[in-house]
Amino acid sequence: MEQYKMLIAGQWVDSASGQCFESMNPATGKPWALIPRGTPEDVDRAVRAAHAALRSPAWGGLSATARGALLRKLADLLASEADSLARTETRDNGKLIAEMTLQLRYLPQFLYYFAGLADKVEGSVPPIEKPGIFNYTRLEPIGVVAAITPWNSPLLLAVSKLAAALAAGCTMVMKPSEHASASLLEFARLIERAGIPAGVVNVITGFGNEIGDAIVSHPKVAKIAFTGGEVGGRAISQLAARDFKSVTLELGGKSPNIVFDDAIIDDAVKGAISGIFAASGQTCIAGSRLLLSRRIHDEFVEKLLTFARQARIGDPASMDTQVGPITTAQQYDRVLGYIEIAKQEGAKCVLGGNRIAGEGLFVEPTIFTGVHNHMRIAQEEVFGPVLSVIPFDSDEEAIEIANDTLYGLAAGVWTQSMKRAFTVSNRIEAGTVWVNTYRAASFMSPFGGYKHSGIGRENGVDSIREYLQTKSVWMNYGADVPNPFVMRI
Repeated sequence: MEQYKMLIAGQWVDSASGQCFESMNPATGKPWALIPRGTPEDVDRAVRAAHAALRSPAWGGLSATARGALLRKLADLLASEADSLARTETRDNGKLIAEMTLQLRYLPQFLYYFAGLADKVEGSVPPIEKPGIFNYTRLEPIGVVAAITPWNSPLLLAVSKLAAALAAGCTMVMKPSEHASASLLEFARLIERAGIPAGVVNVITGFGNEIGDAIVSHPKVAKIAFTGGEVGGRAISQLAARDFKSVTLELGGKSPNIVFDDAIIDDAVKGAISGIFAASGQTCIAGSRLLLSRRIHDEFVEKLLTFARQARIGDPASMDTQVGPITTAQQYDRVLGYIEIAKQEGAKCVLGGNRIAGEGLFVEPTIFTGVHNHMRIAQEEVFGPVLSVIPFDSDEEAIEIANDTLYGLAAGVWTQSMKRAFTVSNRIEAGTVWVNTYRAASFMSPFGGYKHSGIGRENGVDSIREYLQTKSVWMNYGADVPNPFVMRI
């Protein structure tokens, strides 16, 4: 098996305990790599290394333009290793090699974008009304950032944080999911090759329940950037609040994909399939609630089923595979459990609904009709290839159903009416709304959620601001210094 080490202060090291854990290939159900089992002692070493690098001339003394140059070099290296990293992710989390290859080849653009943005961060000069006083503001790095990332898109979600944080001048301690750590450790080798100074980026691996609190509560960590589930996000938010730390939280979703009766049905069918069965439904933006106008319900479902039945399920390392396995055994059981819950609640399973026998953690693409929005299958995040079809009779009802959830991450709207497209998009409570498409994303456009789907934004100019803090500087260049005992208005 592959055996990995952690990156701390520019050194590749074992865990302080010397212990490792196995990473499993979900397509085969067999372990393939040994990952260091980090400890709170490792966390302390990593955070202290990041804090020292923050104040060092090698990083803290760099100009923003020089930081951008390092990010561009890292982007070049990532581009050269994209296919290899894609294969690592597929092996580690079971996502399709076709999807991972495209994603990893696109990922360098995040680094190029923030490399260019690094020296575009500007303060301001407010037109202060006080004679003889000059005031200016400057934007400074917030400090050491702890980035905690999930197993479903390890490098995409790690690099989107790293690119913005390093462009802002921060340093980082990165902790990937214990279910998919390998690709970030492989990527960390490129950080070294790019010439980014030791300690600026540290990668520690292990279990959240063993080192998570140590990361979030460390006194030298200024900010936590987390992508994951609502339960984990709430725990991080509460722990960070004790020391007034900044957080960016990208959490779960129960996104509505709304198809109106004037939509181009064939396009909307493809959008519905892409929205839920891509990545086997293991994505926070999954369009897991398909809201259908009752006027087209039966026709749409028939076409949906015909299209869905064509899906090729199998080895994610094959370019021909369209639906891969569930990444973890725990998630596999959760998905199957929700399928049973839906059946018990009275939803009608019209496609799939079963585990697939043999090696690996495979669940059939599953579609339920007859779903009401109050059912658990419509309110709780399944994070698997399970679609709930909910009919509606009017635009108002569609909007009401769409917003009737604790989440607000994303939504889809399918219509040929410009009026409806703008009206519905404006009224949906979600951080991202797609019209006549689904799952489009860009490093240039902010991404994040409303309500229980999170706090803050990633990507775009909004993202770099998450890693900066504003300082206001006042200078007296000619005003009389007043007598403090004489009050003036």
